[in-house]
Parts: sequence; C-alpha cells; structure tokens
Amino acid sequence: MLYPQENKIRGIIDLNGVWDFALGTTEEPKDTVTLPDQMEPIAVPASYNDQKDDIAYRNHYGYAYYRRNITVPSYYKGQRLVLRFDAVTHFAKIYLNGVLLTQHKGGFLPFEVDITDKLCAGESAELVVAVDNRINHSTLPVGNEEGTSFMGADNAGVPGVEAAKRWRKPQNLPNFDFFNYAGINRPVRIYTTPKAYIKDVTLVTDIRGTDGIVNYQVKTSDTDGQEVVLQILDANGNEVAQAKGTSGEIVIPDAKLWEPYPGTPYLYTAAVTFGDDYYEEPFGVRTVRVEGTSFLINGKPFYFKGFGKHEDSAFHGRGMDVCLDVKDVNLIHWLHANSFRTSHYPYAEEMYRLCDREGIVIIDEVPAVGIGAGAGINPYETFPIREHHEQVIKDMIARDKNHPCVVMWSLGNEPDTENFPESAYEYWHSLYELAHETDPSDRPVTLVCCQNNYEKDIVTRSMDVVCINRYYGWYNLSGDLDAACYGLNLELDFWESQNKPVMITEYGADAVAGIHECVPEMFSEEFQVEFYKRQNAQFDKRKFFIGEHVWNFADFATVQGCMRVDGNKKGLFTRERRPKMAAHYFKERWGEIPNFEYKG
Repeated sequence: MLYPQENKIRGIIDLNGVWDFALGTTEEPKDTVTLPDQMEPIAVPASYNDQKDDIAYRNHYGYAYYRRNITVPSYYKGQRLVLRFDAVTHFAKIYLNGVLLTQHKGGFLPFEVDITDKLCAGESAELVVAVDNRINHSTLPVGNEEGTSFMGADNAGVPGVEAAKRWRKPQNLPNFDFFNYAGINRPVRIYTTPKAYIKDVTLVTDIRGTDGIVNYQVKTSDTDGQEVVLQILDANGNEVAQAKGTSGEIVIPDAKLWEPYPGTPYLYTAAVTFGDDYYEEPFGVRTVRVEGTSFLINGKPFYFKGFGKHEDSAFHGRGMDVCLDVKDVNLIHWLHANSFRTSHYPYAEEMYRLCDREGIVIIDEVPAVGIGAGAGINPYETFPIREHHEQVIKDMIARDKNHPCVVMWSLGNEPDTENFPESAYEYWHSLYELAHETDPSDRPVTLVCCQNNYEKDIVTRSMDVVCINRYYGWYNLSGDLDAACYGLNLELDFWESQNKPVMITEYGADAVAGIHECVPEMFSEEFQVEFYKRQNAQFDKRKFFIGEHVWNFADFATVQGCMRVDGNKKGLFTRERRPKMAAHYFKERWGEIPNFEYKG
C-alpha cells in the first residue's frame, strides 16, 4: 500500500484536527448510525483516553464516536478520491452521511476506501467513525477473557468473569503490559489520483560489485495502452538509471549504499510515471541476510545496539507525534544506538520514513502479543486469531516492504511456546513460512521469546534469528545479580549449541528516576546500571551473540498494578525523555561498539 503523497499530480486533503466526540456503549452500530445530540471536542490523531481527565475516558469499554464535516474542493473534479485511515484502534466502522462505507479490524495498520462515487468534488458530507476498543481472544493484541489482566498476579483475588458481572462493569483486561490506548491514533486523509493510477510499487535491491541492482514491479489500475516509466533519481534529483514496463531489473552504476548511522543512509528515489499519474518512492540500496551465526547488512556482520520502544506519550497516548519521533531519533543518535524493535505493533509510517533518512535499523513487529492462556489452556486451539494474524502479517509487509530501515520481521512477542510445543510449532512455523513467501525481499524472520524452559521450546530455535526476552535478576532471581549471571550463562551455553545468531530483545530493571542508593538495590538508578553492566559482560564473551535491545527506551503507561509505579519504569529515559543514569552508561558503552565487525 503506497503512502499518501502530494506531488505534481496527486493531492491530499488533511482531515486531522479537532473532531466531535462521544463515548458509546458496547452495542455495535449497524448499517446506519445515529449520534448523540451532545458531543465534545477531541484531537485527531491521538488516543482519546487522556484528552479529558475523566475515568470514563481513561477506562472506556466499547464503542466511541468521532464526527466531522468534510469538503472536497471543486478543483479535484474528475480525480479519483480515496479516504485513508492510517490506524484506528482496534475495530472501526466508517460512515458517510450516516451510511456504512467500510469497516476494518486491527488497530495499527492503514486501510482505505475509494469514495469517488460517494462524494463529488465541490460537495460536503458528514464523516463518522465508530471505534471499538475492546480486546479479547480474537484480537491482536490479546485481551484476557478470564476476569484477570496481564497484571493479575499482582491483584490476587480478582474474581472470574461470571462473578465479576454481579458487581462491576465490563472492562478491558489486557494480556499485555502496556496501556490499551484507543481511538483514531494516526492521520486521516483524502488523497487523489487520476482515474488510471499507480496501485503499488515494489523494490528489491541487491549489490553486484560496485553496482546497485533494483528489481522492480509496478502494479497499475489497468493496462490500457499506457506505459510505465521508472526513473532512478539520486539524492540531488538527477537521473542515474531508467526502465520501461511494469517489471524488470535496473542497474545503478557505482551505487551509494544505505548504511546504518553513523554511516551514510543514502536514499535514491524511484520516480514512476503511468499515463497521467506520478509517484515517488524513496529507497536505499542494501542487502540483509543471515549467515551462520552472523546477521549481515551489506555483507558485513552487524551488531544491534538499541531497545524496544513504544508509541507512548503524555496526552497523545499512542497517537502519532512527529515532534516526538524527531526527538526520539535524536536521542537514539545521542546514545550511539543503531536500532529498535517496534514493540509490540507496527508504528506510524512517518517513523519508518524518518529512520530511512536517519539510518536507524528496525525490527518490524506485528501486534501478536499475549497469545497464552495459562491453566492448561492451549491458545492455538482455543483463540480464534489465526486468520487475523495472517492478514496482519501480509498487511505489515505490504506497507513496509520498501523501507531500507526494516531488516527483519517479528511475528509476535512472548507467546506460549513451552506448554504446548507441538501446537506452537505448527502455528508459528507456518506463519514463518508465510512471512518469507510474502516479502519480496525475503528478509530474516523471527519470533520474540519470553522467559521459559528453552529446552522444551522448539519454536524459537527454528527462526532465522533467535530473539529472547530475559529478566534474570529482575522478575527471576530478583536482585541477586550473581545468581542472575549464572542462570544467564547456563542459557547462553544452550543457545551456543544451536548455531544460530542470538540477540536479547528485552532485558532490564525498573528504575524510578531520582531514587539513588550507595549500595545498588532494586528500583534505584544505580541498580539499573549495575544490572546492565553485569549482563552485558556476559554477552560480550559470546561471538554468536549479535545484539542487545534494552527494555525500554523510555518509561511508558500500563494498566495500574502494585508492580507498576505510574507505569513501567524500565526506560533509559523517563516518559518526558529525561535521561537516567543508565542512559549515560549506554551512551558510553555503545559509543565504543562499532556497528560492524564488533566481534571479529
């Protein structure tokens, strides 16, 4: 799916701003919609939960309604009109003049609908979005249906669903450790194209000697005698190669490669012309592959330095914030980091475009978090998520396939792979194959594994890269760093025998900013630093170990619980982006670790 673009042919009508808003009930609206007489202002894009200091907003369960009037200028007459939502969390029904136009399941990827025949240029209409924030066993991320939440272990005695119905209203119970922010979280736009238009562009790059190779495919709305012309433009806009036809191979002589920062993340542009339509797709020439126990970018062993992140900030919630993206990328550079994982969902595409430009490597993850039921329940037999999971993988790859910053796909985070190993393998390995079949560039594919009995887990070892989340010294062997390092080394011995590249995608300790101790103990900034120093020393001894992703880049909001002091405090930065001591430690450490050939 092409990113909306305003150029010499295409136009964009920005529908962001202040909309009308009202909370609804759990009753699903039908083919027509009737709104309450009284509605309140709400900002778009942004989660609605924190825009009003009201428990009804914060803990809403069910539908909410957005409304605004839209007008298409008369000068767009004769153009094709497409209404696009970049993300509505988690289920959306779209109405135009009170009549259902389309609907979409999944809260972190775009969807669009052609409205050329529904709205004429020069006319106005009422646009309504009904958004359902409920999570359950059929959604990604997964909600808990047994009457307890992800933090249930911290809230002993919470009754089951049937008992709870007698004394409280239904509520979202996440089976994941981040707040269930909802609403129109990303931009809303109408974009235009000619009637005959470019539908999609796929670019697969390779390196042959000093030349860059681009295998391309262009999909168009029809083939009615109109020719496709593809020009490759350098960073200054000069043409360096050209081809004609809907597919083929282009050679870029003496190509400049896309290299992670502090290398040069050089970007070319594929300028596509089809009849009256025109589209420009930025891309980088680079290769990615796994060889033995190495992860290679442009044929060189790469070492991941970075973290898991969240789209999370005060007031906006999970809403897109370009200013915050720029701030975060500058802090990534300040830390001498080179990568992050989009834990635990695909991010707004604006962040990927920024990382393309700034040379930040991304592990791109679908929102498959919380796939585990406990109590002997096999989620792979009982959770009705398979079809949705497949669709999200396809949609994420379709959106992000041309980004040079994306080097690996993550199928999900911390599922149950231990209690039902055969069922888990059947489920995840088929998704692994689907991802490889779907991605035209055939990037490496992984699954992020939770702390488990790794000898019973037969899924994680089957991935291209072993990605493990481990909390030795925090949730396990709490505070005892000697025992934590012993346990970590026992496990690393096991992974060394698997002959796979291994990286840690989560490890960390909560640190409440401003708590200091002479003797490092849990929740102090000093303990957080000591935790990382001790564990990093173990990683440095292992040649097969290809990267360290701290949990987390910055503190973030979660469901309340007695293990969460105003959210998760494992960030190197506070939620306001103030550095803790650990940020300064990693700035020094990562400044001494090169991107390539770190371990020879």
